[in-house]
Amino acid sequence: MNMWVTNSAATEAERSNEPSQATAPSPPGLSGLTTLVFAIACGLSVANVYFAHPLLDAMAHDFAIAPASVGIVVTVTQIGYALGLFFIVPLGDLFDRRKLIAGQAVLSTVALIAVGIAPNAAMLLASLAIVGLLAAVVQVLVAYAADLAVPSQRGRAVGTVTSGVITGILLARFVAGVVADFAGWRWVYLVSAALTLAMSVVLYFMLPRHEAERPRTFYPRLLGSVLLLFVQEPLLRVRAVLAMLIFATFNVLWAPMVLPLSAAPFSLSHTEIGLFGLAGVAGALGARWTGGLVDRGRGQLVTGLALLLMIAAWLPIAFMGSSLWLLVAGIVMLDLAIQAIHVTNQSLIFARRPDARSRLVGGYMIFYSLGSALGSIASTMAYGVFGWSGVCMLGAGIGILALLVWALTLRLGQ
Repeated sequence: MNMWVTNSAATEAERSNEPSQATAPSPPGLSGLTTLVFAIACGLSVANVYFAHPLLDAMAHDFAIAPASVGIVVTVTQIGYALGLFFIVPLGDLFDRRKLIAGQAVLSTVALIAVGIAPNAAMLLASLAIVGLLAAVVQVLVAYAADLAVPSQRGRAVGTVTSGVITGILLARFVAGVVADFAGWRWVYLVSAALTLAMSVVLYFMLPRHEAERPRTFYPRLLGSVLLLFVQEPLLRVRAVLAMLIFATFNVLWAPMVLPLSAAPFSLSHTEIGLFGLAGVAGALGARWTGGLVDRGRGQLVTGLALLLMIAAWLPIAFMGSSLWLLVAGIVMLDLAIQAIHVTNQSLIFARRPDARSRLVGGYMIFYSLGSALGSIASTMAYGVFGWSGVCMLGAGIGILALLVWALTLRLGQ
């Protein structure tokens, strides 16, 4: 329980030693067009991490990977994403974010091409890890949006941009399925490479060209300040653990779902499996609404109700053998709940430390990525041993643990 205790040694003097943004005039707000571009860019970037989910069976076949182990494809991508969150995202508090974002998009293009032409499993996994590393650019964009938004609309702005993230995650499955059925799984990554390159050009010319002057500091000190934030901010610790648990639950559903749906008695195609991702878009649509509630101080209420909904979602999911419509209902419930908690988490931690938003979101999202990686590999293993009922028990169990964590830490934050 030591992690929940505020470190009283974190004095104001210590805070003054970490890098922070220079004082700047209040932001003029985030225009509708810029918000839309942010959301689209976020969706495309994060989709690169999730394209593999409906393609796992095809990749397993091409590279002779056992079904119980194929979750490693998703896991290495999430590990790369976690490394990007720690080593790259904090640079948003130090360097010109316009150049940082566009540069990462260009490098992502190269990595995606490498995935599309990978000749063996080793090359595939290495390239996917780099794709994950560079996809962390999405969190630079989220922190940037929070900086540009006026305080009274910050939760709504974060919710809107985050809706692009969740939409990208969910539509990735549908798009990947359609492209794979028509042209093979490799073309999923080659097409994304072309779109990512085009987006890098749009971002470079559209993002604001002038930012507050950034202080000079050494890179190791910048990274150290990410760890220091966890010492200083109890709310960050709590919300990071919740992120780890809810996204573990998210991937417990999505990582192995292609395996039973592609087998008898369902025998669905990649396109048909991808259509289930569309059901989860309801979660993305709830993001803006959730952000508005957080702006009005209802963050804890949103969290509690969403956690209950997340746990309840596993009941209809468990009975998908009776009707695929039950699976659809469970997906809508689960994705809406996870999105609501995720937007609430980010809105609350951004409000705590305006001087360190890139580092805050980088540290927070490391736990998201860790949960995603663990959920992916654990769920495919559970499916291999216990079948779909084992997957559902695992998902519901993680949800109950998240509810307990939230209940025990209600005093931390609004």
